[in-house]
Amino acid sequence: MHGLISLNTLEKKDIGHYLSLAQEMEKNLCSKFNIHEGKIASTLFFEPSTRTNLSFQAAAQRLGMGTLDYSHTTSSSKKGESLQDTIKIVANYSDIIIMRHSKEGAAKMASEICNIPVINAGDGANEHPTQALIDLYTIKKELKKLEGLNVCLVGDLKYGRTIHSLLRPLVLFGANITLVSPPQLHLEKKMLDSLKKELGAQISYADSIDTSNSDVIYMTRIQEERFPSKEEASALRGSYQLNAQMLENAKKEMIILHPLPRLDEIPAEIDSSPHAKYFEQAKNGVPVRMAILHDCLTK
Repeated sequence: MHGLISLNTLEKKDIGHYLSLAQEMEKNLCSKFNIHEGKIASTLFFEPSTRTNLSFQAAAQRLGMGTLDYSHTTSSSKKGESLQDTIKIVANYSDIIIMRHSKEGAAKMASEICNIPVINAGDGANEHPTQALIDLYTIKKELKKLEGLNVCLVGDLKYGRTIHSLLRPLVLFGANITLVSPPQLHLEKKMLDSLKKELGAQISYADSIDTSNSDVIYMTRIQEERFPSKEEASALRGSYQLNAQMLENAKKEMIILHPLPRLDEIPAEIDSSPHAKYFEQAKNGVPVRMAILHDCLTK
């Protein structure tokens, strides 16, 4: 069945299709848009979520769908039911599954054992493809293009699944990418080497955030839940932070994105800056996820 597990197999035209469809969805966001009335979307979230879960539910309801919100804490998984059995059962009650799990590859496994589409809403530190499409949609909406941008990716590059999903599309559109992170949180070398070898990626590391040359600054939090210990995560928290003074020499059109939630990498004082687009980015989750749901249900 057609779902969305990863962006690694998508080409520019496929990404463009999603973004164009999302634009149409946004234009009709408050219209009666019940094109999937009678269908049911189930959200299987085994990890905490605010934006992804709620925006998927909002997207489904905007399309006229019903939603089933699976609760891990009150389900039979607490009695020992396997993940595979849970997926098969929920698939019997649904037309599409939206799944988040701490185990890398969980969404792919789900797509292989049930006969309805599965959307990956985050699988451990691996990928978060729908967030990457939201990021790309926001960039294009704000800057009017995706091609040839200077993009600075900051923070937890090792465990940050949004970064892992976003990198390849940025490379496809010819971005010049600067990575800024503590050495302990550098991107996996295998991933970096693959992007350079297969796609000729222009990617380099820097010690600090260059606000004057960036078109996009993409901040991320320390993914404490992925670390071997809380102490190790705490030691790295606050390694890179933005402040108002750093934005004084920024390009007028430069935008700051963050998949949220944030910790202390972007203080609240930045929220009123015209560069701050992370709340708009979160808002864009609804039309983009409407587009993804619609695409998965019509192919």
